[in-house]
Amino acid sequence: MVSGGHTQICEVLRYTKFRIIGKTRDDAAGEAFDKCARVLGYPYPGGIHIDRAAQKGDPNKYKLPIPKVTGSEYDFSFSGLKTAVINLAHNAEQKGEVLDGDSLAASFQKTAAEMLTEKTISAAKELGYKTIAMAGGVSANSGVRSLLEKECGKRGFRLYMPPLSLCGDNGAMIACQAYYDYLDGKRADESLNALATLSLEDI
Repeated sequence: MVSGGHTQICEVLRYTKFRIIGKTRDDAAGEAFDKCARVLGYPYPGGIHIDRAAQKGDPNKYKLPIPKVTGSEYDFSFSGLKTAVINLAHNAEQKGEVLDGDSLAASFQKTAAEMLTEKTISAAKELGYKTIAMAGGVSANSGVRSLLEKECGKRGFRLYMPPLSLCGDNGAMIACQAYYDYLDGKRADESLNALATLSLEDI
């Protein structure tokens, strides 16, 4: 699950029961896309602008770090990657150098896609799964989609991704989940309130 607010690897035990295998320790993937887009001069939401710029750039021009997270091999950290992009842009500005924004966008997108794909594939292999589903706004990103599709294809994994037309539609995602919760007998009255920090495992 990759969005502006969340980055998680979840084991889907059934439609209404999940176990979190890994999650971000800081910035979510979509948040990192938006912040990197802003430093490159693109408006919010920035993910689509990073994606478009990446098509014109060299993804190998800038070497960006893949942060390691101690204590959990499936947790993510996008803060270091985001900071590296921001520092490159600011250093170029201070030195009066011309920044290759398209290539920096491409390098960032490639690194983010590698982080997401590597950990997801590793978790699936360890847990014995051969089916992966990706959801959230970042699932619209062409770099993430193509790399995950490629790596799943190598291993004979089935991959499910929403069509691009639905990747940014939170209403459709929430309604779909509500349908399965309803079938599972979950009900609430008008006193129910939103809780942004509620764990997926506690629902």
